[in-house]
Amino acid sequence: GVVEACLLHMLKRRAAGFLRTDKVAALFTKVGKTYPIAGEVCKKVQELQQQVESRKNQPNGQEPLKRQGSTTSKTPVLTPQAIKHIWVRTALIEKVLDKIVQYIVDNCSKYYEKEALLADPVCGPILASLLVGPCALEYTKLKTADHYWTDPSADELVQRHRIHGVYSRQDSPSKRPALGIRKRHSSGSTSEDRFAASAREYVESLHQNSRTHLLYGKNNVLVQPKDDLEAIPGYLSLHQLADSLTLKWTPNQLMNGTLGDSE
Repeated sequence: GVVEACLLHMLKRRAAGFLRTDKVAALFTKVGKTYPIAGEVCKKVQELQQQVESRKNQPNGQEPLKRQGSTTSKTPVLTPQAIKHIWVRTALIEKVLDKIVQYIVDNCSKYYEKEALLADPVCGPILASLLVGPCALEYTKLKTADHYWTDPSADELVQRHRIHGVYSRQDSPSKRPALGIRKRHSSGSTSEDRFAASAREYVESLHQNSRTHLLYGKNNVLVQPKDDLEAIPGYLSLHQLADSLTLKWTPNQLMNGTLGDSE
């Protein structure tokens, strides 16, 4: 929506089209006549619009049968918001929005008034350069409502860390402290059992759920609690919450659930 507002700012009436209500579509179509990349986006948008129209005209009972019989091509499901911004959205997903905007900026005199945002010698190129980052992202694997069922489990995250740790540090000892929970029978000490349960909950918190995301984790990070004590290896992790970041460090012995006689 913001990009569309920038594209429509002081657009020439001839570029916007006299009779067309969708001025963004008119702009992309006009640019597509002289810029092949924009022309490809126009073709893709037209195909999407035709598929959406055919879906609307399809009876309710026939669509599931058609989908069962065809596994190669599926009609995309577009929300009303996606259809509203289909031109900018398609160019963004195809990773060419920045190139199209840059082309429009380079040829702004054909499409815009002198006071337009994209005709400004500073603001126009800045907008085009700001779109390079979003166009470098992949939008094909967005999180769905059931993403917490498909994300890796805590065990898998721990296993990945072990594999990564073996090859990332050549100077590490041959036997590294395991990052996991060792199941053991209760020794009768409630404090040790409580520590083991806490460690288990901590490892499970590494799971990327809808509330907390693990941004970074590294094993064998040395921490020296006091000057006269030896440095202790532990697991350092950075977590992102809805409104804050949390940095955690846990000794390897606590992570393993085996504190022994250490204080």
